[in-house]
Amino acid sequence: MRGSGSFWPDTAGVASLIAFASIFHVLGMLWLMFSGILMLPVLIDWVTEEPFAEGFFEVALVSAAFAGIVVLASRKRGPFVLRLREAFLLTTLSWVSLPAFAALPLMTYGISFTDGYFEAMSGLTTTGSTVLSGLDDMDPAILFWRALLQWIGGIGIIVMAIVLLPFLRVGGMQLFRTESSDQFDKAVPRASQLTGWIVAIYFALTFACVVAFMAFGMEAFDALCHAMATLSTGGYSTHDASFGHFREPGLHWAATLFMIAGALPFAAYIGVLHGRFDAMLRDTQIRGFIALVLAICTLMTLWLWASGEHDFSEAARLVTFNIVSVITTTGFASTDYQLWGPFAFAVFFVVMFIGGCAGSTSGAIKIYRFQIIAKMIAAQVRRLTSVHRVNVMTYAGKPVAADVPVSILAFVAIFLATIGLGTLLLAATGLDLLTALTASATAITNVGPGLGDVIGPAGNFSGLPDTAKWLLSAAMLLGRLELFTVLVLFNPSFWRG
Repeated sequence: MRGSGSFWPDTAGVASLIAFASIFHVLGMLWLMFSGILMLPVLIDWVTEEPFAEGFFEVALVSAAFAGIVVLASRKRGPFVLRLREAFLLTTLSWVSLPAFAALPLMTYGISFTDGYFEAMSGLTTTGSTVLSGLDDMDPAILFWRALLQWIGGIGIIVMAIVLLPFLRVGGMQLFRTESSDQFDKAVPRASQLTGWIVAIYFALTFACVVAFMAFGMEAFDALCHAMATLSTGGYSTHDASFGHFREPGLHWAATLFMIAGALPFAAYIGVLHGRFDAMLRDTQIRGFIALVLAICTLMTLWLWASGEHDFSEAARLVTFNIVSVITTTGFASTDYQLWGPFAFAVFFVVMFIGGCAGSTSGAIKIYRFQIIAKMIAAQVRRLTSVHRVNVMTYAGKPVAADVPVSILAFVAIFLATIGLGTLLLAATGLDLLTALTASATAITNVGPGLGDVIGPAGNFSGLPDTAKWLLSAAMLLGRLELFTVLVLFNPSFWRG
């Protein structure tokens, strides 16, 4: 009842606020497109002369029929308008439902729905945590499907970060609000054009990565799957040993380059293609990100080289590949870096939280938030010595709106609190503290591997109880959607208007 203090308003009230027909129409269209994509693994099995991927074919037909019914049932006359509430709800429902569809074909191979949903959620959120083993002998259709999920998720994440999140004012992303996101609710052509540029650049970088991998000796299928996992900063491999399966140093350096490419803001790529050739050099995020990566890699390389177990070139390659993999939240591993000692263990845990740039495929906290927090700390220190001094915070040469620092602080606070809560809940399922902590952290940051003997770079998540896998699936979703996109749905005022 309205005004009674209950959480939910009456059904008619909700319907007047939320255009459910429009939401399910868009969801139905997404499910229908996803059903078509399910046919690609069938094509892969045909090309690789493997047995017919019957499971993918059957699920594609059933999914298409269901999605078609939803589209027809939710069709209505009049223009489609996406308001703030619909944007929040549609975003969350999309990322919750698509892994369920993606898990269905995996079940035809004997994988449980829990494991399939975990694997699909990990793929679409570009996390890269896996419950599967025996990858070297697995059906190419499954291996390709995993890589394709990450690649699709990467595109979705970029579009969401550039077009939608600034519009929703999530976690300080309003700092990057553009004309496209300002007009998103009016569905202006500019937003569609921006999405087109993103997809084109994403395709081009993926193709370049495939060519680079093949040039250094990787077979075509491995090159395609690893290129999709690299650009999406996802980290799914076709081998149990991850990137450590490949011994050619050139492959490791090429992967490092393209992991960095995936972690850079795609708006800068668009700027370069529009003739602003200094867009990369002038971008505050990119400069901060590259400087931080170089500093950490240099420090760790010198430290590992000084240990005497590796020559300088090998130390540089091992450190750079694995640090870049974790800091960009890709999650590839070329070696078990936990064996390097406690210092390396601590460094890899800390860089897990950093992430790449806003508007990229990477997860975690992201560079721009650290840059803003650093400016806030500096301003506070100056304020202590000069109480009446007026400090105007700027970022990338522009004044920072008053709500941005507050949004960023709230995001970081909720981010860390969610990791803490996740650790407690996972520990309650029987996991040891190290596994619970790093599993929670790697899920929220969308990195992939955790630390320790169970889920470290040499292990996987298959031995975790089902309850833990569902908790981690939820954590991956929260981290990928920047927390508030989901949490706002639990606010009573969201439903009451």
